[in-house]
Amino acid sequence: MAIIDALDGRPVVSVRWSDRWRAFRNGLIARPDFQSWASAFPLTRPIARRRAAGLFDLAAGFVYSQVAFACVRLGVLELLRAGPMTAGGVGQAVALSPVSAERLLKAAAALRLVEPCGGGRFALGDQGSALLGAPGVVAMIEHHALLYADLADPVGLLQREGGGGRLSGFWPYAEGGPSDAASASTYSSLMSVSQKMVSAQVLEAYALGRHRRLLDVGGGDGTFLRAVAARAPGLQLALFDLPDVAATAAGRFADAGLTVDVRGGNFFEDALPAGADIVSLVRVLHDHDDDRALTLLHAIRKAMEPGATLLVSEPMSGTSGAEPMGDAYFGFYLLAMGSGRPRTVAEIRLLLKAAGFARLREVQTSMPMIARVIIARAA
Repeated sequence: MAIIDALDGRPVVSVRWSDRWRAFRNGLIARPDFQSWASAFPLTRPIARRRAAGLFDLAAGFVYSQVAFACVRLGVLELLRAGPMTAGGVGQAVALSPVSAERLLKAAAALRLVEPCGGGRFALGDQGSALLGAPGVVAMIEHHALLYADLADPVGLLQREGGGGRLSGFWPYAEGGPSDAASASTYSSLMSVSQKMVSAQVLEAYALGRHRRLLDVGGGDGTFLRAVAARAPGLQLALFDLPDVAATAAGRFADAGLTVDVRGGNFFEDALPAGADIVSLVRVLHDHDDDRALTLLHAIRKAMEPGATLLVSEPMSGTSGAEPMGDAYFGFYLLAMGSGRPRTVAEIRLLLKAAGFARLREVQTSMPMIARVIIARAA
């Protein structure tokens, strides 16, 4: 950042040393002769190769994701879970010619989704095995067809400041549209699959059993509360969400033999149920722009007694080692959705303080890229 002083009435720009260093570094790296030298010199060659690979991944990332999408959509990974198969065998099972099946399998092998194992056969790879063990990720890969349709014109998406595409139609509440039973069931099912990973992170990080009554605001079909019930069976449970979503949750709780106080309503318009000594917001806050997020937090604070606990959990911007997931992935996903943005811990803290919460602290999770947890107390 430039620092502007006054000298004889004229502005003078003083440039920081970090800016000077960054300009020097960038100018050097951008020179083709330096790149050629770095790729040939033994000490810098590994760095140059990693940088080149990173640049190619940046250009080809969409192709990689589509290879994964094809494997998921065709059920290739599930086929190979049972054991190695030839390209011809895979092609016959998924209605592809042997040539096309081999092309897909070789591409998937390059991404470690599958691996060649001799005799013209392919087996499940380590990344493919990990993917099958994460059904929430599999569901998101299929769901990304909507996101990628909107990202076909990212400049247009930015110019209209989000929404207005296929993804916003999938999440009708994001732009304030009506949410009927059919659409609520569709997006609740997707949330349920992916919510399991987040629920595990929350429950490992924070002992909910110390509380008396938990209200899950925006709790969807109740996936989080069903996980809570298994971990803290003595805890009273309540859920608040849109009426059609709440109706789905009530049915899921009944099927599971759970007694949960389910309330339907709009948390931007209706009063939230009182009486809980802990309220949870699990992957809800980042769905909303700052003004609406603050409105929601004020509504929650109004329903809480002083000293009651608020638990906020979601993927957050600025997470070390997962920076692209925050501002790159969720930044553009929420833009296409038409509402919300990823926030840093510091930004969430500011919202919480503005809404009347104090004694804020972060509770460490084992996989912060999936979810981080902030605990606050009603002041």
